[in-house]
Amino acid sequence: MRTINPWINFNGNAEEAFNFYKSVFGGEFTRIVRFKELAGEAFQVPEHEANKIMHIALPLGKHNVLLANDVPEIMGRVNEHENRSKILVSAESREEADRLFNGLSAGGDVEGPIGDSPWGTYAGMFRDKYGIEWIVEFDPSYNG
Repeated sequence: MRTINPWINFNGNAEEAFNFYKSVFGGEFTRIVRFKELAGEAFQVPEHEANKIMHIALPLGKHNVLLANDVPEIMGRVNEHENRSKILVSAESREEADRLFNGLSAGGDVEGPIGDSPWGTYAGMFRDKYGIEWIVEFDPSYNG
């Protein structure tokens, strides 16, 4: 397997969240598709949802991509505080881990402060201000 790329559903704030993630990770969006771009006879889009995000992609490093979309109201709301899986970010250094942890957790709820773990890594866990759960970790024994 070459990559696993997380895909997040949002309730109309995918673009805001991804601009925040871009400010922390850097890089440029490789794709932004709005619902209005797909609208037609077979796929009608209400005017108030036309500018919502159907697909957005932000490359992270060389081989990973963070993806998302807004869920149309007709499909119901996403529970942003459900018990879902966490996104694990493996940093290349303690300094990068600190930068990512501090940036992504800003305005969110820290569940486990970043620091040395009993299993030999440097890690922290939080829910960001958009309700997305993250783990940022640096493993000094990883040589990959």
